[in-house]
Amino acid sequence: MKLVILDRDGVINEDSDAFIKSPDEFIPIRGSLEAIARLNHAGYMVLVATNQSGIARGLFTMDALNQIHDKLKRQLSAFGGRIDGIFFCPHGPDDRCHCRKPQPGLFEEIAQRLEIDLFGVPAVGDSLRDLQAAQQVGAAPVLVRTGKGERTLAKSDGLPGVPVFPDLAAYVDHLLEGQL
Repeated sequence: MKLVILDRDGVINEDSDAFIKSPDEFIPIRGSLEAIARLNHAGYMVLVATNQSGIARGLFTMDALNQIHDKLKRQLSAFGGRIDGIFFCPHGPDDRCHCRKPQPGLFEEIAQRLEIDLFGVPAVGDSLRDLQAAQQVGAAPVLVRTGKGERTLAKSDGLPGVPVFPDLAAYVDHLLEGQL
């Protein structure tokens, strides 16, 4: 099974330190939707694994989150693409849950639901916690410079050997070129 796991905010859409709280605030990063569609057309299943602590913080509701994801799916379908599943953590940083990245719970849930080992599966993120969660389950972390990616590079020891790309579209170009 060909699979790619993506973080949402900062990878697919513009990120905000004030959170993405409504469909109006969901703005795709240039080229990201086309990149996902290209993955789909190349036979990849695309999943999203995202922390959404704005729910626990009372900044938006589950209904608002569903509306945001509906907008993502509608916009993506215009390019002939799809998201095959969205896994999210609604908890806050103080909740000590197992699903909030950098904990591996979201990735473990994906592995369990798909009944697969995530070893070597690309997991694209813009923050150190995305990379750490992926690494804990043997997935192959990839950092993009969009979203919090530049900050991650500037302040982090990083993870040695983690490839860095300007954005999701550049990573997808690299991935698909490697299969030609």
